Amino acid sequence: MKTSLLKSIASRGLVCALTLGAAQLAFAHAYPTHQAPGAGTTVPATQKDVAIDFDDGLEPAFSSITVTDGQGNAVTAGKAVVDASNNKHMSVALNPLKPGLYTVAWVAVAADGHRTQGHYMFMVKP
Repeated sequence: MKTSLLKSIASRGLVCALTLGAAQLAFAHAYPTHQAPGAGTTVPATQKDVAIDFDDGLEPAFSSITVTDGQGNAVTAGKAVVDASNNKHMSVALNPLKPGLYTVAWVAVAADGHRTQGHYMFMVKP
């Protein structure tokens, strides 16, 4: 009897541990895996867009990319778009750029509703 009770307790503990582990995976957050232009890079004034790939699918209605110049003025040509064929890819078109420092700020809301955000800078060469 003691053996079956111990097996029952052990199996219930295993089920609880597996359930908690699966729950942790269900609450994913989307983080960048690739950025173009990348953080700290220098690009020509002909740069046409900013694109970021994430490690999880994005909710298009709540995810965004904004790009501002050194004075805090927006330089995006419209809203960021999540690629319909790859919901891990988001991009935004840029207006013509002048030499200087630019800041990219992104917000990624994963399909499960969890929100992450970040920012980085790149330089446009003269």
